Amino acid sequence: MRRRDVVFGLGCVAALAGAETLRPRRLLSLAGGRKITTMVPTKFAGWAAEGGGDIVLPKVPGSLADTLYNETVARTYRNTDGGAPIMLLIAHGDSQSDLLQLHRPEVCYQAVGFAITEHRFDPVALAPGITVPSVELTARAGGRVEDMLYWTRLGEYLPTTAGEQRRDRLAAAMDGYVADGVLVRVSMVREGEQADWARLNAFVAAMMKGTPNNGRVALVGTERAKALAGATRIV
Repeated sequence: MRRRDVVFGLGCVAALAGAETLRPRRLLSLAGGRKITTMVPTKFAGWAAEGGGDIVLPKVPGSLADTLYNETVARTYRNTDGGAPIMLLIAHGDSQSDLLQLHRPEVCYQAVGFAITEHRFDPVALAPGITVPSVELTARAGGRVEDMLYWTRLGEYLPTTAGEQRRDRLAAAMDGYVADGVLVRVSMVREGEQADWARLNAFVAAMMKGTPNNGRVALVGTERAKALAGATRIV
């Protein structure tokens, strides 16, 4: 056997061993098999979901959304202050692998004809000293201007870009597991000249305060859920 063939064979064995090392052997789901729709309140701090519950989203078997997400929560909330309503979308997938990944709004909105005119990273405050890395976007199509903020959770990670999402998915695989993922988006159709980011942030903070701890874990991870539980006990 030639030396070159031996070296090539050893390289193949090493590659196979590496692939086997990276093969996830367990699933990690912070939702714990519970339905997110039952954990996120329909009423809190002057806000109430229109119709008292979720918007019906037809699920087409075999579609991309059907493949990516085990559960989708869609609601429109109005406040007693009479201001602009806020739309909430939460998408949860049990398994975030190379083929099944959360789709980020800046990509999805452009795919249906919106132009992204603002895109920035700005942590959303859940309570004093407790923030979640989030993305703020403004999407325009015709006369419609929609301002939104969102974050994604992949296992215990909170990636803000597609690159970070790939990095965190690889880190999870190297630790031997496939993590679940969630995308939380709140948005508002702009009524004036300026975006009201403060209203969106206040909505998120109120929603998280009214959500039970198991729901907080599913939405923002264990560490922030614990911190928020401590903060709400103090208040």
